[in-house]
Amino acid sequence: MNAMDALHAKLHALLQQWGIAPQSTGWVERLVLLGAILLVAYVADFVCRRFIVEGIRRITRRTKATWDDILFNDQVLNHLCHIIPPIVIYILLPVAFPEAAGLLAFLLRICMVYIIAVVLRFANVLLNVLFELSNSKESLRDKPLKGLFQIVKVGLFFIGAILIIGILIDKSPLHLIAGLGASAAVLMLVFKDTITGFVSGIQLAAYDMLRPGDWITMEKYGANGIVVDVTLNTVKVRNWDNTITTIPPYALVSDSFQNWRGMRESGGRRIKRSVSIDMDSIRFCTPEMLEQFSRITLLQGYIPQAKAQAEPPTNLGVFRIYLERYIESLPDANVELTHMVRQLQPTETGIPLEIYFFCKEKEWVAYERVQAEVFDHILAIVPQFGLRVFQLPSGSDLRTARFPDTTQQPS
Repeated sequence: MNAMDALHAKLHALLQQWGIAPQSTGWVERLVLLGAILLVAYVADFVCRRFIVEGIRRITRRTKATWDDILFNDQVLNHLCHIIPPIVIYILLPVAFPEAAGLLAFLLRICMVYIIAVVLRFANVLLNVLFELSNSKESLRDKPLKGLFQIVKVGLFFIGAILIIGILIDKSPLHLIAGLGASAAVLMLVFKDTITGFVSGIQLAAYDMLRPGDWITMEKYGANGIVVDVTLNTVKVRNWDNTITTIPPYALVSDSFQNWRGMRESGGRRIKRSVSIDMDSIRFCTPEMLEQFSRITLLQGYIPQAKAQAEPPTNLGVFRIYLERYIESLPDANVELTHMVRQLQPTETGIPLEIYFFCKEKEWVAYERVQAEVFDHILAIVPQFGLRVFQLPSGSDLRTARFPDTTQQPS
């Protein structure tokens, strides 16, 4: 007689001593053993949480590293402990039902399904913690890791679902996977967005086309802002007006979008804007005008050269030289990059004088402040060179204009 048979014999005799009817002894015996198994599983869970988890907590608190505090937090350890009770029950169930093969097989299947579900739940929590841990590292923060972790989750839950279905219908998971191959077209249709998103996410990551934190512009989808999230099916962009635009990843691969990361990583943000000069105000400089310009600090080295020229410079030419030196004197201008002041094609609105340089301030508000200050100065200094900024006549101009009297008859 083995140990299991001896246990059943002693329990059977004890139940008969308690006055249990012989025809009911078998079921009562199974219920008692099942209760004992559940009690052992509860004790195993309690011991795990009370001693093992507490021991791991003490170890992580003593270390100076922070990654172990995140990885072995209470949520992860508690979900890990939840795996032990169903395993204990699965191992001990044959003790309670040695002769009821059909009932034992059914209970073992239910128990195995529960074990798989608990393991998947633990894996989900563990992957979330690993994502948080990876995202806390500076070198990995700008990588599209969320989509990668989502792919792993989808794969795990797919495998778990196959195993659960195979257990419930008592079929090998390999047969189910082989059967799914025949319906691959249907699966591809159902998971089309997920599959294309997965492939597009790999392309975006492999070619470093997009990272969380990038400023992108995509007019087709009305996106103009910072990428806040890159998932398996969507890319979320927080626009400058605080609205959220969601873009499918495959659209970023198949269509064109503008990524401003290069500007942020470069030495400056470009300022390219023009002022239209009234052509009627352009003239050659007189000696008096050159003498007046010589008092301007930025032109003190240029005026003697201008006086020595055979042909006097124009006031627009002197103004252009002044603007070039003014840009070079700005502390916010990166003069190591391309900078110039040039004339564009004359139009019916005057001669556009374009100012082109790169501003060291790349943040939006600071950049706009520098640009406004530069053109405030330009518009204020224009009259000192005898020039006028061209603008279309306004209502006040028409009211003050004097027109010839055409009502008088010629004598």
